[in-house]
Amino acid sequence: MSVIALRPKTFSLSLLAVLTCASLSGCSKTEQIKAADSQSVKPSDVAASSSPNNPNGYSINGKSTDINIWPQLTIPHKNQEDVEKRVADLLAKMTLEQKVAQMIQPEIRDITVEDMRKYGFGSYLNGGGSYPNQDKHATPADWIALADAMYQASMDDSLDGISIPTMWGTDAVHGHNNVIGATLFPHNIGLGAAHHPELIQQIAAITAKEVMVTGIDWVFAPTVAVVRDDRWGRTYEGYSEDPAIVKSYSHAIVEGLQGGNDKDFLSDQHVIATVKHFLGDGGTEGGDDQGDNIASEQALFDIHAQGYVGGLTAGAQTVMASFNSWHGAKNHGNPYLLTDVLKTRMGFDGFVVGDWNGHGQVEGCSNESCPQAVNAGLDVFMVPTAAWKPLYESTIAQVKSGLISQARIDDAVSRILRVKIRAGLFEKPSPANRPLSGKTELIGQASHRDVARQAVRESLVLLKNNQHLLPLSPKAKVLVAGDAADNIGKQSGGWSITWQGTDNQNADFPGATSIYAGIAKAVSASGGNAVLSVDGQFDAANKPDVAIVVFGEEPYAEGNGDIDNLEYQRGNKRDLALLQKLKAAGVPVVSVFISGRPLWVNPELNASDAFVAAWLPGTEGAGISEVLFTQANGDVQYDFTGKLSFSWPSSPQQNQVNVHDSDYSPLLPYGYGLSYADKANSTAPAILSNSLSEDNFSEQVQLSQKPLFERAVKAPWKMLIGSVEGDKVSMEPIASSVQSNDVVTIKTFDKQVQEDARHVSFNGKALGFVSLQGNFPEDLRAYLASKSVLSMQVKVGSSIKAPVNVGMTCEGDCRANVDISTQLSALSLDTWSELNIDLNCYQGQGIDFGKIISPFTLSSSGAVDISFSDIILKPKTASMASVECP
Repeated sequence: MSVIALRPKTFSLSLLAVLTCASLSGCSKTEQIKAADSQSVKPSDVAASSSPNNPNGYSINGKSTDINIWPQLTIPHKNQEDVEKRVADLLAKMTLEQKVAQMIQPEIRDITVEDMRKYGFGSYLNGGGSYPNQDKHATPADWIALADAMYQASMDDSLDGISIPTMWGTDAVHGHNNVIGATLFPHNIGLGAAHHPELIQQIAAITAKEVMVTGIDWVFAPTVAVVRDDRWGRTYEGYSEDPAIVKSYSHAIVEGLQGGNDKDFLSDQHVIATVKHFLGDGGTEGGDDQGDNIASEQALFDIHAQGYVGGLTAGAQTVMASFNSWHGAKNHGNPYLLTDVLKTRMGFDGFVVGDWNGHGQVEGCSNESCPQAVNAGLDVFMVPTAAWKPLYESTIAQVKSGLISQARIDDAVSRILRVKIRAGLFEKPSPANRPLSGKTELIGQASHRDVARQAVRESLVLLKNNQHLLPLSPKAKVLVAGDAADNIGKQSGGWSITWQGTDNQNADFPGATSIYAGIAKAVSASGGNAVLSVDGQFDAANKPDVAIVVFGEEPYAEGNGDIDNLEYQRGNKRDLALLQKLKAAGVPVVSVFISGRPLWVNPELNASDAFVAAWLPGTEGAGISEVLFTQANGDVQYDFTGKLSFSWPSSPQQNQVNVHDSDYSPLLPYGYGLSYADKANSTAPAILSNSLSEDNFSEQVQLSQKPLFERAVKAPWKMLIGSVEGDKVSMEPIASSVQSNDVVTIKTFDKQVQEDARHVSFNGKALGFVSLQGNFPEDLRAYLASKSVLSMQVKVGSSIKAPVNVGMTCEGDCRANVDISTQLSALSLDTWSELNIDLNCYQGQGIDFGKIISPFTLSSSGAVDISFSDIILKPKTASMASVECP
């Protein structure tokens, strides 16, 4: 093996950009690239102007803004004299340090109860994948205990000198989704297909109750993004591509969460809502999460702001700033949008909270310091890392130096206090003693699951029903196939117990029902028979009457779900092969498609007799069987009523196809959806036939980079931690943000964006490893043939005194390792670098790239401290490998 020098990662940045992005936590990769662009917009480009043609006083990238585009809203619960007097009286008693503490929102992994007692933070949060005691299976009692301890510490004035109740904020985006046993409703995309605002309000009220059981005051919902490009990884968080639906749903969910009238508003049955993310997150270029929205100001209002019109007029108390930019200016640092538009023109008098270290992406800022965001109108820093302490200290110093005005601090804190007073937090007892606290029978109770099952039924959209195969008789012999059939985690999607919705088992969802379980119950009750066979195998002597195949996307959240085109299972049509196998055997096929967005599935449509878009239905999979099957007497139980709230693409490249487009030509239009009644209705939409055009895009697509780990583990891989001690091999899935065994500790941390890197410590007591592994072998031969490298970002935190191997395994007794210790030893400590391994190094050791089980395993038997991110197979780069083999 010959080795060439390791090439440290570099960026083509101007000197200004290098200084701006010197800290990797301070700028995302997108920001680093944009910093080099002389045309990118800086905070100074969101400039004050006294031009008579610009009466509102701002220009962005040289273009004048027009404040008159934005409405002056009638917002309830404003200008209450008694509330304002209490705010003023309390504010007058506060020191600068106490005020800034109200503006700091740390995360439960990074603070203690004693920190709360000392500093008196205004709020705190649990991020996705973070739990009390760092225990994924924390009980409601554990959640309550932490909430109560934090509250009591915030009210203890012995150290910080003041008693102001803190607030716990949580992401309850489709139910109380961080808590084991909670009712998980369909994600927003499914609810949008239901076209039922009253149901949405009911779902929100149920969510509020289940949240209140655990002593939490505040939820980061609803997301009101209007999605324009379905490649975006948060598409399923949008209700519709139509702003009208988003507006009505936003109003309904805010009323459901907070209470819809003065008597019920923020009562002990309700929580504080957050309308997010302000503004334009659903319209970024290329569907890039945290990217740039270049819509005109009129389009920004007409399309992307309608959810705020709905939510604010319903009385939403908080708004979350968005990671994205508008014409190059990061929203967290945009005074025009946060102050002039939202607060002054639209009249919002609650507070603006940041997103996960979003302030650190503003030019000139870092996670530890960002006066620009405060001056722009951000009221609460979401700072979920150890950066909270230097941010607190730097903000105080910046006020004292005049970089931030005292008036701006007073405005921010007044808004925070106003919301707390309206929510009754000064009068309510501690979280453990509130009316719903500890009533664990409310979490996942039957009546809540009934509503969730109704939502599942109403969200289903029937795309195809040849020869009226559906509805099915429950007396039939039914084969249930597909890897999503008996997988509650997959049917629930992202934001389900874990942030990405990965590393879950059915046992992690007590009280829930998989799609297969619902089918089996419905069929067995009527004398039929349902058999689960994931791979579609069946006894020829007992041929099924019909096969229901449940398949679709693996769970993901946020930017981890960004894709480059809409073809389903590009390059590896496993599910299509399953459908075709059943069709070839003469078995009628009903496809139930699990997805967080419309995808190009023409081949799968053609191989199905009936095709149902089920979206991400959540924990109540039985809602699907209630629509697919008749009653025992043949009567329809529930008809299909769902209609597409997103247009369905006609090609893999049709990433942007939205109703009202001038060149609108989808495969299936907005509002499409068949029903059983269509067979008696001659004017119903034509049923899709097997002659539906199918092009050869799959075979002609150019091989692109294949991320294995980019921000998070990419499907179909899962990350495991393990050790080898003598003859004993132990291995377990990584199910928490911090996890250890006797040899290895792994922890998530922020490199550029939220939890996009992993820190691994080997203690040297035995051989330890961290591995990406799949359930089935993957065919990666195309990457070997295209002269690819296995590329990774690495940072060494200790001297290298033992071999460090990067390995691959394939089906059977097939494994290979490449020792990278020489390359790691050449690196400067605590510096990120890129390391590229020629795939020939693995082939030369016998790896079969047609049957890869694990494409990446990091292992060592020495005491080693190393971090990694961005593990990617990169075609046509072997000539630039850091490690190459003949």
